[in-house]
Amino acid sequence: MKQLKAWWHNARPTSLMQSMMPACLAVVLAYGHEGFSLPLALMAVVGVMMAHLGLNLCDDYFDYYENSAKSREELQRKGIRARHVKYPYLIDGSATLKDLRIAIAVFFLLAVVLGFIVWLHRSNILLYIFLLTLLMGVFYSAPPLKLSYRGLGEVVIGIIFGPLLMTGVYVSACGQFDMSIVYMSVPVGLLVLNILFTHSFIDQAADEASHKMTFARLLKSNKANLAASFIINLLPFVIVVLGVITAQLHWLYLLVLLALPRALWLLSSLLAFARNDALPTQQPPRFMGRMENWERICQSGTDWFMIRWYAARNTISAFCQLSIIAHIIYLICF
Repeated sequence: MKQLKAWWHNARPTSLMQSMMPACLAVVLAYGHEGFSLPLALMAVVGVMMAHLGLNLCDDYFDYYENSAKSREELQRKGIRARHVKYPYLIDGSATLKDLRIAIAVFFLLAVVLGFIVWLHRSNILLYIFLLTLLMGVFYSAPPLKLSYRGLGEVVIGIIFGPLLMTGVYVSACGQFDMSIVYMSVPVGLLVLNILFTHSFIDQAADEASHKMTFARLLKSNKANLAASFIINLLPFVIVVLGVITAQLHWLYLLVLLALPRALWLLSSLLAFARNDALPTQQPPRFMGRMENWERICQSGTDWFMIRWYAARNTISAFCQLSIIAHIIYLICF
């Protein structure tokens, strides 16, 4: 049990919001359709979570071979802010690479078993979605493609955790495909992409030192990165508003605009970062949502990074929660 808890922690469960919330939204959107199955829907959601944790550890495995820990330590010795390495369990010797490979295999095996059960009861479109998601997820950091080292990581994550994830869970839940799920999954994919892009924007120095080519590094200048941030953060809300105007979405979906202040706060914090202005982080604004282990984060000196990462994560969380509420109200009242 102690080992299970340790590997759960090592797999960074705080990142599960970017997979669990889109998956739950897809289940709610599928509810009410003929053929809806709650057991299959729950298996799909849990399978997505297991695959996500496995991919997190897989990313650690290949980052370890890139020796990103050493490059980040060198940056910190030079006085340059760099987020701490992701795999302290390998650095401190509490786990070996063999242990890591076993943990990755276990998480993936659980995801495959759950996916196989769902596939047996649904159409073959799920098989194609599963395989494409697996390939994109593994080659996100694995050779020979190493997509995250070629500036394509953010796009890959946006596709996986937006259209692919939500379509897969939707079909798993109700056994049919509908264009509405694609329409909703694009804004969600953009906001998930935003988590990684925010990460790469504020961690450019460390990524450059470890020779990791992110989308932020491809854009090069802070001006270009800020422009991209504005588009990525605001376009999801614009898509929903346009959907309401064109009658593709019910007006209840305008509830997602309540998440807009979080996106705007994140944009203002990125402006401050680009200008090297200080950002008060002693007490994050309450409207930004939960930020776990904040005192410990401040003590570790990574508050400048984590407050922006949390802001991006909590924006997608609020967007999905408000979409779920809007759809439930629609089902009850209309």
